Amino acid sequence: MALDQAETLVLGAVAYDPKVVTIWEGFKAYFISRGLPFDYILFSNYERQVEALLAGYCHVAWNSPLAWIRAERMARAAGQQVQAIAMRDTDCDLRSVVVVRSNALITTITDLKGKVIAVGAIDSPQASLLPLAYLQQEGLEPGVDFTVQRHDVLAGKHGDHIGGERASAQALMQGTADAACLIRGNYDAFVQDRTLTPGSTRVIGETGPYDHCNFTVGPGVPSDLVQRFHDLLLGMSFADPDVRPLMELEGVTAWQEGRVEGYRALDAAVDQAGFYDERGTITEGDYHY
Repeated sequence: MALDQAETLVLGAVAYDPKVVTIWEGFKAYFISRGLPFDYILFSNYERQVEALLAGYCHVAWNSPLAWIRAERMARAAGQQVQAIAMRDTDCDLRSVVVVRSNALITTITDLKGKVIAVGAIDSPQASLLPLAYLQQEGLEPGVDFTVQRHDVLAGKHGDHIGGERASAQALMQGTADAACLIRGNYDAFVQDRTLTPGSTRVIGETGPYDHCNFTVGPGVPSDLVQRFHDLLLGMSFADPDVRPLMELEGVTAWQEGRVEGYRALDAAVDQAGFYDERGTITEGDYHY
């Protein structure tokens, strides 16, 4: 049943990790203690979450960038609008890299022709869609000029679970792939935790900047609820000892205004890959979640 009252703001989030429960139980207490009736629904995948948002089962969705693309397309096709009202400071101006082994006779993207390139899950913006679009822009057609080695860990989570990227990095180390596509932050983390032996790899290509998650407000949501949620969210302080552990779990040091300009590259990559059509219908035949 869709929401039929507007006293409590209901948020949707995807349970990509057990810590999601800890995060939203904590944030729920934070919002309620500050006068905003708040609850949340956990979804097993972003596709269901987007559909629930558009159907009115939740007011706001904590969306991946790919989920934002689908929500915006579905809303537009229905003559409606969704809004990106807030995001993390760490969601802005990210990049993905193409990594090879240091001893490989590969120095440019062109040298990857005929090679095996490991990527993350099929629905990962940062480890599949965006870097594959980048490689295509550089003149290499996925599946034609090189073999795509996918690592479909927890499909439906849109790459939030980094298992697919870690498996991609491991394939590079083991020699079953000639290159790996990773978000820059995970590349650095994999070197630090020795998934990638320090000094054993190097970057030969990098995508342009793009943005990651946002809080997406569904059509027709009461503006007073949204404004209170927005103001409390942006008012959170990393210096507050009561909320800092939750912000650390969520990978944020400050919430900021949402923006959509950083999704243009992904929007084009979705079309290029045939992942969704213009109405937000899933058109990628190999995507199972």
